[in-house]
Amino acid sequence: MFNNQKTAAVITAAGRGERMGGMDKIFAPLAGKPLLVWSVDVFQQCNLIDRIIIVLSKESLKRGEELVVEKNWSKVSDVCSGGEERQQSVANGLNRLNDCHWVLIHDGARPLVTETLIKDGLEAAEGSGAAVAAVPVTDTIKLADDDGFVMGTPPRKSLWAVQTPQVFRFDIIAEAHSKAKGMATDDAALVERLGYKIKLYMGSYDNIKITTPGDLALAGILLKGGG
Repeated sequence: MFNNQKTAAVITAAGRGERMGGMDKIFAPLAGKPLLVWSVDVFQQCNLIDRIIIVLSKESLKRGEELVVEKNWSKVSDVCSGGEERQQSVANGLNRLNDCHWVLIHDGARPLVTETLIKDGLEAAEGSGAAVAAVPVTDTIKLADDDGFVMGTPPRKSLWAVQTPQVFRFDIIAEAHSKAKGMATDDAALVERLGYKIKLYMGSYDNIKITTPGDLALAGILLKGGG
């Protein structure tokens, strides 16, 4: 089915990296390559992906454009600047697309994404038009009030930790962003507000997001097969 429907990826990497000592974490070295390279390489190599948009901070645009040339990322059609919030960055990326049926939105700070996660996401989204990578929560979760007192313990079997890629039919995610009122922590939340059903599909516990130097070290271990 996907061979006849154009599929794009929007890779968001415009975060400020406050917990990385102020550096632009997306270019932090990971096993000899800038962090961004790991995720873009996977989407470049995946035969289900036709086009890639990379969203960076304004300060990093030139470096990103240089990487596109250096790595010969032929599928990258645009490197654009993000907004103050992630949601605005995704919207900027989506605005560069107009001829695709499917869109995968992925955090550039998740370097251990795989082609399997991409394929599984597209297959999961086929029915409802929306699917999100996620893993079952392994810790017990407590609900707390503003003073830190426990209000309840939701059943763990119904709790999932959401990741990216998040996969959407283009018309659905475009509508969700155009009608967005207020901010959401992920794109799926915007789609939920419109009443669409979203399918969770199995992500990977290795598919971590880099937010601290410790995460970067852990990713290095996982890449070496030590996780």
